[in-house]
Amino acid sequence: MQDRDLLRQAVAARAFAYSPYSGYQVGAALLCEDGTVYTGCNVENISYGGTICAERTAVVKAVSEGRQKFVKIAVSVSGEEPGIPCGLCLQFLSEFVDSEFILICGNCRDEYTVYSFKEILPAVFRSAAVHKAGE
Repeated sequence: MQDRDLLRQAVAARAFAYSPYSGYQVGAALLCEDGTVYTGCNVENISYGGTICAERTAVVKAVSEGRQKFVKIAVSVSGEEPGIPCGLCLQFLSEFVDSEFILICGNCRDEYTVYSFKEILPAVFRSAAVHKAGE
């Protein structure tokens, strides 16, 4: 799937965002290894800690449907700057992706920048660190 096509799906998902507090709408489209695409949007909560980002929404939908191998994700935001996933979303993604995973980060004008996961998060906290600590 072409980056622009995946970004269009993220833009469509952004329309469903529930963002009454920040007004910042985010949509994501996650491409699985088998070609399936899962979309998500941000869902805010008055208790900000209860908010879920679009990227995590898409990942949770995919995992709940039995998919765990991902190729790339497109993120589209309502702001002027391209929407780069937050640290929590990057850590969440790291559970399922490798350093070559692609992130397509778009803005409200459908401009976008493409990054590899390694470019965005070069040092990742992985499960090996936890297992080694427990030895």
